[in-house]
This record gives sequence, structure tokens and C-alpha cells, in this order.
Amino acid sequence: MVVDDEALVRSGFELILNASDGIQVVATAEGAQAADVIRREHPDVVLLDIRMPDVDGLTVLREIRTLPEPPTVAMLTTFDTDEYILTALRSGAAGFLLKDTEPEQLAHLVRTLAAGGVVMSPKASRALLRGHPGADTPQVAEDVARVNLLTDRERDVLVLIAEGLSNADIGTRIHLSAGTVKDHVSSILTKLRVSSRVQAALLAERAGLLSDDGAGTARGNG
Repeated sequence: MVVDDEALVRSGFELILNASDGIQVVATAEGAQAADVIRREHPDVVLLDIRMPDVDGLTVLREIRTLPEPPTVAMLTTFDTDEYILTALRSGAAGFLLKDTEPEQLAHLVRTLAAGGVVMSPKASRALLRGHPGADTPQVAEDVARVNLLTDRERDVLVLIAEGLSNADIGTRIHLSAGTVKDHVSSILTKLRVSSRVQAALLAERAGLLSDDGAGTARGNG
């Protein structure tokens, strides 16, 4: 489902995604209609504009998150340094997409969301963190301390979480069963004291666990 105040964006995303194998756009809506349409259509993934004139995207996100079985939500934005992105991620969004995402990448990103992965550009996430007032505070030292509680294997898994991989893809990448990966993810969230994969990815970035050229190479301790 695509939620955006601009009809051109809604129709463009719908056209691109409906032409992709295994993806069906069950509905599009403006912000004020979103929750009601979600209750009716039960989409697996929602692409939600973060800035809309009729209702704030964060308000819609919070309403969606109160539903009994909320869908996976990724925020749509035209800027990779949108001031509301960090708030959205901390409020339960599973990532964010830039509206100028290449059409051939869009379907891949939606499939990643549907599989439980994180969709968040490492370059854009670093820009967000640099622009956030808490990025250069003692919070960073606390984040590093939490990451240091992880085993080497858990660090490997955390880096791949930040890369946006689902449990199945992580297992394939480092030759572990899906069940073992699930156990690692649960342990990571507990040790880092976060409640979502996106929050874990942000913490990994703040702690300096990711490389400058993308979220696929660990750096620092270990």
C-alpha cells in the first residue's frame, strides 16, 4: 500500500510495483484515510510519506502501530536528511525510502521489507546521525559499551542487519540456519536494549561498527 498526498507519487509507485513479479499494490491513499484503508485491505507493507499537508506522517505511523497486526511500514521522503526520519525509525518504522529511488530498486526494497529486513541507506543514515544533536554526546560511549557485549558472531549478524538483510538472507550469507540467526537477533536486541532491527542498525552506526562505504564491513573493536 502506498500512502502519499501527491496523486502522481501514488500512481507512479503503483505502476512500478504492480509490474514487478510477486508484488501487488492493494490500495493507495492519502494520509487521513490510511488507517481505515489498512484495516480493510490488510497490506503486508506500507510505504508512508513522512510529510503530508492533511496529516503528519508520524501521526499516521503511530496510529498504524496501534493496530492489532500492524504492517511493516517504511517512510517515504524526498530528502535523506529529513529531520523526522530518526523519530519515525524510533517510533517503529522499518526504514525509509527516498522518493527518487531507481524503479529497478524499488521492488527489491519492498521485498526486503516484506521479508523482515531493514531498508535504510547507510550513507543517508550517517547523514541523519551527523545532523542529530545526540550524535556527539556521551550516548555514543554507551552505545559502544553495548556493542562490546556482543560476541564476534553477533557482531557479524548486527552488521548484516544494518545492511538490510532478512534472517534467511543473513543465514545464507554466513552459513547459519534461520533458527540460529533468529536466536542471534534476539540476543542482539536484548544486549543492545533495543526493540527493533532498525534501532539496532542505528546503534551500530552510532557505535562506529559500520564502514564508511556501506553497511557490510565491520570496523573498530573485534
